[in-house]
Amino acid sequence: MRPHDPARIAKLLNPQSVAVIGASDDPSRIGGRPISYMLGQGYQGRIFPVNPNRTTVQGLTAYPSVAALPETPDIAIVIVPASAALDSVTALAERGCAAAILFTAGFAETGPEGAREQQKLVDAAHKHGMRLIGPNSLGLINPCNHFYGTFATGCELAFPKAGGVAIISQSGAYGAHLMAVSTANDIGLSAVILTGNEADLTVGDMLQMVVEDPATKVIMLYSEGIKESAGLLAGLDAARRARKPVLMMKVGRSAIGSAAAQSHTASIAGDDRVTDAVLKEFGVVRVQTTEQMLDIARLATRGIYPAHNTLGVITVSGGAGVIISDAADAVGLPMPEMPLDAQERLLKLLPFAAPRNPVDVTAQFLNEMSLISTFTDALIAEGKYTSILGFFTYTGGVASVAPRLREQLKITRSKHPDCIFALSLMASREQIREYENDGFAVFEDPSRAVVAIEAMGQFGRAFAKAPALPAPKLAPISLPTHNPSEAQAKQLLAQAGIASAPEEVCTTIEAAVTAAQKIGFPVVMKIVSPDILHKSEIGGVLLDIHHEADVREGFALLMQRGKTAAPQARLEGVLVAKQLKGGVECILGIHQDPVFGPVAMFGLGGIFVEILQDVVLHRCPFGPDVAEEMIRSIKGSPLLLGARGRPVADIKALSEMLSQLSAFAVAAGPRLQSIDLNPVLAMPQGQGAYAVDAVIEVTQG
Repeated sequence: MRPHDPARIAKLLNPQSVAVIGASDDPSRIGGRPISYMLGQGYQGRIFPVNPNRTTVQGLTAYPSVAALPETPDIAIVIVPASAALDSVTALAERGCAAAILFTAGFAETGPEGAREQQKLVDAAHKHGMRLIGPNSLGLINPCNHFYGTFATGCELAFPKAGGVAIISQSGAYGAHLMAVSTANDIGLSAVILTGNEADLTVGDMLQMVVEDPATKVIMLYSEGIKESAGLLAGLDAARRARKPVLMMKVGRSAIGSAAAQSHTASIAGDDRVTDAVLKEFGVVRVQTTEQMLDIARLATRGIYPAHNTLGVITVSGGAGVIISDAADAVGLPMPEMPLDAQERLLKLLPFAAPRNPVDVTAQFLNEMSLISTFTDALIAEGKYTSILGFFTYTGGVASVAPRLREQLKITRSKHPDCIFALSLMASREQIREYENDGFAVFEDPSRAVVAIEAMGQFGRAFAKAPALPAPKLAPISLPTHNPSEAQAKQLLAQAGIASAPEEVCTTIEAAVTAAQKIGFPVVMKIVSPDILHKSEIGGVLLDIHHEADVREGFALLMQRGKTAAPQARLEGVLVAKQLKGGVECILGIHQDPVFGPVAMFGLGGIFVEILQDVVLHRCPFGPDVAEEMIRSIKGSPLLLGARGRPVADIKALSEMLSQLSAFAVAAGPRLQSIDLNPVLAMPQGQGAYAVDAVIEVTQG
């Protein structure tokens, strides 16, 4: 079991002392760089080089061993060969060191034998409560206190300035790249943490650490694969509660192929779609490029996250206004028109302006610079936009215009400190820094500005979201040793209150006739076999059975088809069920994700799921409020909500079924592989929802 001691982990970010095991006197070597960086940048903590072959290292007293250190260091950096790493980790742990950063490589990344040696490091550390970053880590940096526990050569280009953005990356090289490009773009950093093999501490653990760090305001994550979900989810939840935006670049997209499982749900709910759903649940903005990551992080440091985000645009170019409008439409950022009375007032000031939104002041602003503050103020005061984007192209940087333009923009900015202000212009680095210091985020490309502004709304909605209702709790559910038949599956699901149409399993023709008469015509007849999961593919489902004679004929036909199509299948009889009509066909499913556990899926049946894959996913369990939000979020939801004169479906019953299904998935435990309820009929409002078919797949055992 992993130790849980946040105080020890926190020392990684703010160590008062650090031992460097394998320290080098040569500042260009891996063992010399951390010491050189810290000395050069003014780290105020105590540095203890450990090197049995030297008495001094880079002007500091060196010690022959961990045991010879004058005090127990808060943390250590281990830079010895793989063969010596276990001895170093053991000595540090026995000494009482809180945590160690392992640069040393040659462990799990090399194969099974390396993985076994890596586990020995973890066991030795955990025996005394010590925590590890790495091995195979590029280190950890805190520019705020000048701790440079890294050998990243990018520091030679420029050391990052202190700021509010933390970078956490599984990839050392790419994380260091993010550090370098952030520094080049004048983004201040509070931490750079490169987790390496994650033998012990993971991205999630480090996320929780930086959420607790007062200097960190925004968090950038880079992940190639989520090793341990509980820590990540805890960190994401803590970040949302602390109103600290999280951006994530998750690479290595993959989908679970249909050959991997017979479940329809599993073929749709691929790894990457589940990741998307989980990140959305916690309000994380997922980015695709480094450029997006930097743009959004830079704007997020302003600390303004409108829950109801709208964009007002002031421009000196009609063409740019169209580009911005298209970009906003593409990302779903609302750009409502200015009120008519405000438009009329602005036209009186400038008859040839375009005052709708975007508001185009034309080149006339060069003659009347006060138009900038007047029109921008109107956008906020009368248009009530929460975000403003100004397009000024190169005029924002030319000497004859820039000082007066900047002054006019500052007038409006000072009146509305709670509004997001972004500018699209070209200027020198020094001029851009001046605009940024005035409170404006500057982008050369207005479309990039729109993407960043829209992300602030995503954060705002996540931060403002009310706590969800508690999920239902069910007693543990005992699953059968093999895949159940449809009838058995429905009996299991009934434990969670999931309703199905009246039905009966019949083993003889006469029993089927009796059942049909009792249930009432019309009925549906289906082959019953735990070995035939998808009955319709072999003609194992008969609809619109209206008469006794049809029941007799149908029973014989189904049994014959079952024997022909699947000679080895166990045929348990025929299911006779009430045929329901008048509802909307939906699909509800569960997929056991290898990282996040059971994940629920909802969508409309037929073409919507088969071809359009108009589905929504959510981690289990959840309450009926989340279920209803899922149902209403799909593109086809108008079919459930009364579109084109259709009756409104029983959303309440459907939501409760989906919520109960999510609780069932958790209560059933890890042997549950998948569930398909396809179709579920959502009847008209007040008439309920019923699972017409049910397929449950389990791990045999």
